[in-house]
Amino acid sequence: MMQIKQRQGQPSPNLSAAFDPLLARVYAQRGIEDPQQLDYGLQHLTPYHNMAGIQAAVMILATAIAEQKHILIVGDFDCDGATSTSLAYLALGAMGAQRVSFLVPNRFSFGYGLSAPLVDAAMGLEAKPDVIVTVDNGIASHAGVDRAHELGLQVIVTDHHLAGDSLPAADAIVNPNQPGCEFPHKSTAGVGVIFYVMSALRRHLQEKGWFEQANVPAPNMAQYLDLVALGTVADLVPLEHNNRILVAQGLARIRRGLARPGILALIQHAGRDVERLQATDMGFVLGPRLNAAGRLDDMSVGIECLITNDASRAQVLAQQLDQLNQERRSIEGEMQEQAAAVVNQLLDAEDMELPACVCLYQPDWHEGVVGIVASRVKERWHRPAFIFAQGDGGLLKGSARSVPGFHIRDALAAVDAKHPGLIDRFGGHAMAAGLSLPEERLEEFKQALNDYAKDNLDAALLERVWLTDGTLQAEDIQLNQAQLLRQSGPWGQGFEAPSFHGDFGIVQQRIVGQKHLKLVLAETSTGSLLDAICFNIDLDVWPNTRDKARLVYKLDVNEFRGRQSVQLMVDAIEPL
Repeated sequence: MMQIKQRQGQPSPNLSAAFDPLLARVYAQRGIEDPQQLDYGLQHLTPYHNMAGIQAAVMILATAIAEQKHILIVGDFDCDGATSTSLAYLALGAMGAQRVSFLVPNRFSFGYGLSAPLVDAAMGLEAKPDVIVTVDNGIASHAGVDRAHELGLQVIVTDHHLAGDSLPAADAIVNPNQPGCEFPHKSTAGVGVIFYVMSALRRHLQEKGWFEQANVPAPNMAQYLDLVALGTVADLVPLEHNNRILVAQGLARIRRGLARPGILALIQHAGRDVERLQATDMGFVLGPRLNAAGRLDDMSVGIECLITNDASRAQVLAQQLDQLNQERRSIEGEMQEQAAAVVNQLLDAEDMELPACVCLYQPDWHEGVVGIVASRVKERWHRPAFIFAQGDGGLLKGSARSVPGFHIRDALAAVDAKHPGLIDRFGGHAMAAGLSLPEERLEEFKQALNDYAKDNLDAALLERVWLTDGTLQAEDIQLNQAQLLRQSGPWGQGFEAPSFHGDFGIVQQRIVGQKHLKLVLAETSTGSLLDAICFNIDLDVWPNTRDKARLVYKLDVNEFRGRQSVQLMVDAIEPL
């Protein structure tokens, strides 16, 4: 039986007076009490002044620009890393830095972050760096920072991941999650952190008269908000108010056609309408295309797409990213099927009871896709999932995804503390993490992890509960309401798009696209017919002969040949 829980919250008088009753209810159930909390003007953005380390970073960068030192940006191979790298590269260039380059470690050659070998590789470049700036990484790069200092380089770390027991000895660290940082928005993505650093740098240079001295126009930082919005949504950080401002402003620029040529090209290749782009499109359509480059090839392709000013060049690069994404989806599909087979074997062996944490490994799995497969396994069986592939030197490279309430990085830290040497390295945050460990110690790791889970993972967290905004009356399941809800975001992680539950009659059901269920439903009180679709359905259950079903769904707008109609996007379905 599907477990459903309704969000709680009643609209305040101010909220009820300002919004449609359904929308007021939705906002109230997300903790909104006053319409001012939904004002996403840039004037409400929290200033950077209490972000620890930012002034030290600004002084180093200002000196580097004035003395035309070579600034090397070291990024990460995901969408947040790509947008962070692109923003830093573009903004520094716009502020008069003439020697700026970027380097993103190939995940298969160097692994994640600023490592000592990566620093050595950077020193082998034709133009050796003077200053290294990490974006979306670096908070755990002790060896890399030490190696850079040995070679006489300055290092600025900008990151948002959780810090370990000690910090690297960087010349400046800007990370809202470092100990002692008073910046209140701990969920700021890596691209948001570097946006703040560049904004502070611009202000400093302006106050010092640099732009007049160098005959360089001071850049408008708002022009980079399309990158900030894309990286923030794609990294699945919670959309608290500050992040919603960044995303809303970036979305507004994109919809007006003011985005980077590469972002516009990605939208076109994804078949989306620029003027109607939603935050969810950035997370589920644009982000995966950029991530595909880092997963299968080299994230430099994605960064080149984002930084180019040539619309024709952007189209070519977007096409490459689209092809890489298709290849990624094919690999992912095969790995998902294999992972499902292994889980089903575990279910048979464990008499239908999976371990609290599911750890899977096959020698031929692709290292770049393990994170996506971990997400799919976690979603399907509602267990923390660890998916491993072969790395170099006898190590397995793993990616983990967790369920709400079980902090995955803390779990790895606890296992590492109790079993020193078992894990080679790890990092991440509450819901996602990466790690590597010796192949011969995988079984030992599984046991240690599940021993920890026995004491720290409440069994209730392993029962999927669908959190909804309640039921809808027939008069609310209308096109105008679907349009209103769609336009009232941005919705995303921690500020989820409105979802509802209810029972419907099944008039028609058929499989489309091999594994998607297309439905015609009847609303129970009026008999009105509604279109619905449920993606990635369990083909062992659907189609079936039942004539009723319970749904968890979102109201959506279907557009076909210029005509709009309401459609239910089904998150979960259970035959009755």
